[in-house]
Amino acid sequence: MLRIRAGRVHPVTAPSFEDGAVLVDANGRIAAVGPNNRVPAPAGIQARQFPDAELMPGLVNCHTHLELTHLGGGAKHDEPEFLTWIRRIRELKDATSAEAFYAAAVAGIRDCWARGVTCVAETGSTGAVMRALHDLRGRGIVYHEVFGPDPAQCSASMAELEATVRPLRRLEAPQLRLGVSPHAPYTVSAPLYEAVAEFARLEHLPIAVHVAESKEETTFVRDGDGPFATALRARGIMVQPQHCSPVAYLVQRGVVQRGTVCIHSVQVDDSDVALLRKVGASVAHCPRSNAGHRHGRAPLAEFRTAGIPVGLGTDSVVSVGDLDLWAEAGAAGLSGNDALRALTIEGARALGWETEIGSLDVGKAADLAVFPFAALRRPSPPFAAQLTVVRGQIVHQISAP
Repeated sequence: MLRIRAGRVHPVTAPSFEDGAVLVDANGRIAAVGPNNRVPAPAGIQARQFPDAELMPGLVNCHTHLELTHLGGGAKHDEPEFLTWIRRIRELKDATSAEAFYAAAVAGIRDCWARGVTCVAETGSTGAVMRALHDLRGRGIVYHEVFGPDPAQCSASMAELEATVRPLRRLEAPQLRLGVSPHAPYTVSAPLYEAVAEFARLEHLPIAVHVAESKEETTFVRDGDGPFATALRARGIMVQPQHCSPVAYLVQRGVVQRGTVCIHSVQVDDSDVALLRKVGASVAHCPRSNAGHRHGRAPLAEFRTAGIPVGLGTDSVVSVGDLDLWAEAGAAGLSGNDALRALTIEGARALGWETEIGSLDVGKAADLAVFPFAALRRPSPPFAAQLTVVRGQIVHQISAP
């Protein structure tokens, strides 16, 4: 059991209060939360006290590529040509060993914990983050990426996916889920999209997908034109215009559906927003990555008004340089309690995990973070957490009580 006392406590689903505490039971769940003098302190319990700090739910990072942590300096963040940047990342990945991917995943997870992040939604193709989260007993959803722009290769891509998913599913735990991610319209054929969607339905796997990220993607889907189309035709792959937006296209393919996490969703219009709401999808908003790649700004206010669950994500260190969720909140125009809600309960809701994490409520998993006092009142809160707890286990601490 664990008891944490702090100068201020932010339950998120209830008003904040001074000098509070949280009691964690032997199963890693919140047994009590409230003013310090009302929270039991059983004899022999492990206790931590932070009188000059703020206790809050652990942060939720709704889109990461932690298997690429080692590539932080390997590609220009400001590469003006998106396709050129993608090719460079592919080259760097091809030169990376399985051992290096695993080490990068471990480093990325520990970096997240040091920043108070207790849950990640990872998108990757190596399985390294799934294995690392399993070994470290971390929390997350790992969406395994699927590629295959050539319709003729659909069967081969599906065979590879099924062979990869089988061993990864054995690593699942109450705090660790596996999903699938057919990558993007310019890397996945229509037959493959449909096959992955059906596979996910049969296997009860959640879906995440990069969609409506760039103007080039919209041109590719709607008009069958632009740099992505040129690159595929050069490989002998037929490209046909779909005469609709990327969001509408993926809804038609059965990929964007209830519970699907739509990553980026920058190039959307009112009809796309209405469609996302209708099907029950959510959005992973990565404002700094979108700005860095010059893709534009996602319509956060419109998503919220429509009632679409939106969580914030950092994308990869290759895109933004670090894994600072507070900076993402600032880039999204959020601050104070609004930022805190976006980084906790709203992120949990976007991942379909709001009944388990995202707020300090009795019965929820004890995923907690302690930050320096008045962190929410600073223009840019310090990224370093003093304490991070996942399912009642301390995974990061920088100062003794």
